Amino acid sequence: MKSTMETLSPTRVRLSIEVPFAELEPNVRKAYKTIGEQIRIPGFRPGKVPVKLIDQRIGRPAVLEEAARDAIPEHYLAAVREHEVKVLGAPSVEITKLDEKEQFAFTAEVDVRPEIVLPDLSGVTASVDQVEVTDQEVEEQITALRERFGTLKGVERSAQNGDFVQIDLVATVDGEEVPGGSASGISHQVGSGRLLDGLDEALVGMSADGENTFMTKLVGGEYAGRDASVAVTVKTVRERELPPLDDDFAQMASEFDTFEELRSDVQERVRRVKQLEQAYQARDKVLEALLAATEVPVPEGVVAEEVDYRRQAMADQLERMGANIEEYLAEEEKSEDDLTGELTKTASDAVRTQILLDAIADAEQVGVSDEELTQEVLTRAQQAGMAPQEYAEQLQRSGQLRAIVADVRRGKALLLAVERATVTDSAGNQVDLAALRRTPDTDTEVVDEDSD
Repeated sequence: MKSTMETLSPTRVRLSIEVPFAELEPNVRKAYKTIGEQIRIPGFRPGKVPVKLIDQRIGRPAVLEEAARDAIPEHYLAAVREHEVKVLGAPSVEITKLDEKEQFAFTAEVDVRPEIVLPDLSGVTASVDQVEVTDQEVEEQITALRERFGTLKGVERSAQNGDFVQIDLVATVDGEEVPGGSASGISHQVGSGRLLDGLDEALVGMSADGENTFMTKLVGGEYAGRDASVAVTVKTVRERELPPLDDDFAQMASEFDTFEELRSDVQERVRRVKQLEQAYQARDKVLEALLAATEVPVPEGVVAEEVDYRRQAMADQLERMGANIEEYLAEEEKSEDDLTGELTKTASDAVRTQILLDAIADAEQVGVSDEELTQEVLTRAQQAGMAPQEYAEQLQRSGQLRAIVADVRRGKALLLAVERATVTDSAGNQVDLAALRRTPDTDTEVVDEDSD
């Protein structure tokens, strides 16, 4: 085999590959066998059709084309290895010569990861918000804790926001009851907004055994998108009594003996959460600064594939909600061009991020250990609600394990970049990124890299 590479752009190359026809003989035999098993000729069992008869029925050129298609992947990958091409996506292949007396030749155009000049990571700077814990934030957390240990008691008055009611619902459209649109004995907190639009407004001021009707737009089922009339009946009204803020409450709700100890712990917990948020902000700001400081050409083919993927994912999600893209565009007052532009921008940013982080990982010789990969698979299996072994086998079958390795590697590259950068808060203080080191999830969108 002989191959050459031509650079078409910073993100695309053309490989020209020539193979002596003699090397195609195993593929030709395989092609005859494959075709022989597919055609049916009276007097011959499948797979036992003579070669001459296949040539008569199918034609020798068709057999050679089948052999060529079978041979292309092996020789394409060999050329990729020979020229050390960092492939992104699938190639566009064209057979240019198929001569039994001479050779088999084809070209493969493919998007590649561009060579980029990285900035000095130690020269990158970013500013993030200062960590400040207010009394109000602490009180909100303590109130949430009190609510967990609160008790409900019935009241002889009309419902207010924050009360708990037990209700029956019946939805109708044009006077016809909606299939599955009735429910009884539902417990609901007034003002939570967790059920139907318009329900909370209808409930305020209602007492036990009271009835009311409101209009709402249905979001699921065969009547999705239709306006429905919903009759609501209140069965009971209860309010929540909160425990007093004293040492007894601290002992009941925590491992602390005094309320002051509990309050100090809540304050520290809020601080840790805000420090983690600050660390994530630092990560995002450093990545933003790196992208701004680095020229990263975007492979158009990879972006187009990502746009198609994102559009299909959006269509699937809307379908599950009983809608479609056309309805979504009408509601958002957007055009197809607007949607395509938004998806293209998002996909381009994701691809640029992937290319940048891969380049940093290469430059810093970042690797992924078996332990790190195992931990990532375990985490994703838990998020997917699957057994780790089952999830790992699914990844193997779908060929996605390499993509996860690449994802972990990019996360480590970004963490390294953040640690090298100078990050200060709005008050000019150096930021401690220990929280980010404890949680090395990058949350960056990436595109699967299909390379050898």
